[in-house]
Amino acid sequence: MINTIVLPQPDAHTANDIGDAQDLRAEIHRLRRQNNAVILAHYYQTGEIQDLADFVGDSLDLSRRAAETTADVIVFCGVRFMAEVAKILSPDRTVLLPDANAGCTLEEACRPEDFGAFRESRPDHIAVTYINCSAEVKALSDVIVTSSNAEHIVRSLPADRPILFAPDRHLGSYISRKTGREMTLWPGSCVVHVSLSEQAVMELKAQYPGAAVAAHPECPEDILKHADHVGSTRSILNFGVTSPAQEIIVATEPNLIHQMKKAAPQKRFLPVPAVPGEKSGVLCPFMALNTLEKLYLAMVNGAPRVEMPEDLRAAAKHPLERMLEMSPPLGTLNP
Repeated sequence: MINTIVLPQPDAHTANDIGDAQDLRAEIHRLRRQNNAVILAHYYQTGEIQDLADFVGDSLDLSRRAAETTADVIVFCGVRFMAEVAKILSPDRTVLLPDANAGCTLEEACRPEDFGAFRESRPDHIAVTYINCSAEVKALSDVIVTSSNAEHIVRSLPADRPILFAPDRHLGSYISRKTGREMTLWPGSCVVHVSLSEQAVMELKAQYPGAAVAAHPECPEDILKHADHVGSTRSILNFGVTSPAQEIIVATEPNLIHQMKKAAPQKRFLPVPAVPGEKSGVLCPFMALNTLEKLYLAMVNGAPRVEMPEDLRAAAKHPLERMLEMSPPLGTLNP
């Protein structure tokens, strides 16, 4: 794989240069104004980063924001493939990622050379690829999807063409069931969603009999079969706020609950743990790498930043643009 992350220079500022009395939030605000920067954050970031961001959203929301921004600098508080998408769609912007090691198990499970062979062995198939993948895999795809728009896009594809779906087999299986389209699935999965405990869901439902269950479609079917609502992170947020239920069992990364509590403080939001009886949910270890300190240092140092060869960027841009063209307007998906 091509290394798209440029690391800070050897003389760059480090955590040791941050003084005890330094107000990082004030410094981040100052650097944002000074550098005409926009801070984008995924719902799986910590609450303190979400509260600093100019915009918080899911993968589709953030892709649209990256494509539309007029800022000179995009600071992407998420994981590597998200920052790559920002660079692909906004090549003239500087794109920063607070931690260069913020990867994704789905991306790592789908190497470009393996995916290329997968495609070549099925030349008549349409390659529908989840956005959680590398720029190289995107470049080998026909259309990119997110959990928000995958069902809509798959329904829009020619009925007489077979489909490859990568890299999340659980999302692919869910979309196949919803659309009735048979798909050849890549065997990848998300470390967070496959760690959630079905037994914990059942125990929470017994403890809170009036609770509704909202789940992300990256969850295995043993979780999804208990769900009252299945959708993207933004969709889960909307459901949790508008549902008449006063307790919501949340089967996804628990940092999403930060926005849910802000929008509906009168409700109880219950994360699904990996082990029944635990109170905390399953944190994404890659999203957790980004911290307030690393956000500040990235803005000071202008790195880690995303750069990629123009031929790769152009090839990866085509299926992303097709996704944006095929997606319904914001607010009409997974209500």
